[in-house]
Amino acid sequence: MMARHGKDMEGEIHRSILAVAGVEFLLSGEERVPLSCIEGKSICFFFSANWCRPCRNFSPHLVQLYTTLKTQGEKLEIVFVSLDRDENSFLDHFKHMPWLAVPFDINIRKRLSRRLLIEHIPSLIPLASDGRTVKEDAVQLVEDFGPDAFPFGAERRKELEAMDEAKRHGGKLEELLGCGGRDYVISGDGAKILIADLVGKTIGLYFGARWCPPCRAFTSMLAEAYNELRDARKESFQIIYISTDRDEDEFQASLEEMAWLAIPYADKTRYDLSRIFDVKGIPRLVLLGDDGKALEADGRAMISSYGAKAFPFTESRAAEVEAALRKEGEGLPGRVKDPRHEHMLKLDVAKAYVCDACRRRGRHWAFSCDRCNFDLHPACVEQIEQ
Repeated sequence: MMARHGKDMEGEIHRSILAVAGVEFLLSGEERVPLSCIEGKSICFFFSANWCRPCRNFSPHLVQLYTTLKTQGEKLEIVFVSLDRDENSFLDHFKHMPWLAVPFDINIRKRLSRRLLIEHIPSLIPLASDGRTVKEDAVQLVEDFGPDAFPFGAERRKELEAMDEAKRHGGKLEELLGCGGRDYVISGDGAKILIADLVGKTIGLYFGARWCPPCRAFTSMLAEAYNELRDARKESFQIIYISTDRDEDEFQASLEEMAWLAIPYADKTRYDLSRIFDVKGIPRLVLLGDDGKALEADGRAMISSYGAKAFPFTESRAAEVEAALRKEGEGLPGRVKDPRHEHMLKLDVAKAYVCDACRRRGRHWAFSCDRCNFDLHPACVEQIEQ
């Protein structure tokens, strides 16, 4: 007797897992299909429920992945195992899925959950090529990498993370910021600026959103530093906005108020960059040196603390600015009395304030009142009495 091919054996093993759990057929839409329909395919079991918000949030990502991989000819099949409370909820959940499903049966799902070690949902469990070994849950892998996550597993994650590391520190700006046929970024007026024209400049990747109050505050500080550098003709600094706005209209409104550039809203590079630089919260400013490689400095902290003085935003420059500020402070009196205010003013350090004399924003040293909300730039003090 001839030996069976590995894929045929794999299909039989997949079917045996289902059969042992009591599954006699699968559902494809409203039709019943035999277990043999999964022969020769890579199988993932998707445990989900309609009542579970994370499941509902994850499902569109999985649909996109599944559709893309099917279009590319990949032999992937997903089998939905419902943890819904009743059959109507199961059917409502399943009607949005393009893959197969195990018929709704509480006993069957309990057996499959035990067999595949399900502890939470959503769970996407790929089977190894032997059809018996369970790979790691692929939900996070899919959320991070989309269709590139296939074939799922720890080995694929290592490959993708190595690719991210190469982009983060490789110094190849066009590979980092480009996507497919797009080799440009856009300005607020819709102009396309070639990424190649940005090579050799210090770049700030600004992750933000219009709906986020801390972002709006930081945008103002960043714009001040950006404009100051532009006025000083330091055009070797550019900012690229990486939007997490809620929709295209909000993105356009953000961009129209910014003097810098942006990744197009519809471009998946926005998500890739958030993953590559491990952006967990906004606002975030990632700095790239003139060699295109990521700098260690915290861009948001740099701008908040030193503004344009910190350019080109290296750690050595931050140390120089800090030393200069200490020297400046040593040359200032500890207390002053100004005729525009009734109380004594004390020398203080402030990340940001508005001078009550000239109404311009201040940073670092200020003469402030302990009793009132009154601040003066050191240069705005008219009369000094120590």
